[in-house]
Amino acid sequence: MSDKKRNVPVLRFNGFSDAWEQRKLGELGKVTTGKAFSSIDFDEQGEYLVITNKDISTSSRSQNVVTDRINVSDKNIIEKYNLNGKNILVTMDGVNLGKTAMYSNENALLAQRVGRIQSTQLEFVYQITSSNNFFMTMRTLSVGNAIKHISLSQISNYSTLVPNNEAEQQKIGELFKHLDNTIALHQRKLDALKQMKKGFLQQLLPESGEKLPRVRFTGFQEEWEQREFGDVLIFSVPNNNFPRASLNYEEGIIKNIHYGDVLMKFDSVVDVSTSNIPFVTNGQLESFTNQFLQNGDIVIADTAEDKITGKAIEVCGINNTSVVSGLHTMVARPNISFASRYLGYYLNSYSYRKQLLPLMQGIKVLSISKSNISKTTLCFPKNAIEQERIGDFFKQLDKTMLLHQNRLTKLTTLKKAYLKIMFI
Repeated sequence: MSDKKRNVPVLRFNGFSDAWEQRKLGELGKVTTGKAFSSIDFDEQGEYLVITNKDISTSSRSQNVVTDRINVSDKNIIEKYNLNGKNILVTMDGVNLGKTAMYSNENALLAQRVGRIQSTQLEFVYQITSSNNFFMTMRTLSVGNAIKHISLSQISNYSTLVPNNEAEQQKIGELFKHLDNTIALHQRKLDALKQMKKGFLQQLLPESGEKLPRVRFTGFQEEWEQREFGDVLIFSVPNNNFPRASLNYEEGIIKNIHYGDVLMKFDSVVDVSTSNIPFVTNGQLESFTNQFLQNGDIVIADTAEDKITGKAIEVCGINNTSVVSGLHTMVARPNISFASRYLGYYLNSYSYRKQLLPLMQGIKVLSISKSNISKTTLCFPKNAIEQERIGDFFKQLDKTMLLHQNRLTKLTTLKKAYLKIMFI
């Protein structure tokens, strides 16, 4: 008889062999909701946080949120709705309906329309409620026109196969708690590195209109040079508006830097020799005369969502590979010598982006023209060695971030694999 028919998972801890049983969430824990606090009673200096649906945006383990506050003196209300101990919170209406989070805070009170699950096997139950199956089931059961909502009974009646033995539930819960904590650790490290990079971009590169950075590598004192974009970079390479359907990642002879596939994935510099860039399907070399990119070329997104428009990447790693630019991009080629990677990081700095924002046009989809970009000002060290130091510094930061991102991806993949074989 197959494992599926016997209602047992593919993988389980030693010592457990009984078939799993169908159980409802209401049998695995207590399901309640919060109080309808009035917004007129909210106070920025209030003693208690008021946890509402807007505070649950994704499955996570959270301790601190920035939200509304309130003062409450009624001990019965405090005792009934206080979020001390361990809790699973479920969004019961709105755009995040069905999303869950672990939350614990003795200085927080639960608001109405947020489901709360308390259980002696909370870690095990959390894996059930944070699953895509639970999320999609709640979405399917939701009712309403303008605002969809679910009920406590629908949460309580959610049914799934679980071990009858609480010791097995506990072991499974502890395993996934450890995985979640490890994933969260690497996410925090990655977030910290991103903030560090953002800070260094502000410190190592001058503010617009200034000729000296706030922080500098030792041995360099000369003022930086300021030149208009159009004086040091020229738009001499045409782009090719290939539709997405003509791109693939498997085979080809010409790689294509497409704003949607690359500019939203890479930050500041793209190494063509190692990056996953699509090919132009059935492209012919002879049809792209004088259009191939060179190392040091800058590819800029000229029409995209607001956070992408104006984003630039410097191209490096081109050896024997043929590369062209694609849809909604423009290519700027330096006409003076720059150290590798310097321009890529400078053009994505906050100080430079502040120049671009007023030059963009559009509402939902923004665009920026070559003529407007040409009017912006670039600032750079006259000494190529200082440029190189800056580029190498950020290159190392990017490598460290990529290391944590790869670990994060592997851990997330590992968790998905374990969920698939340790649950039914």
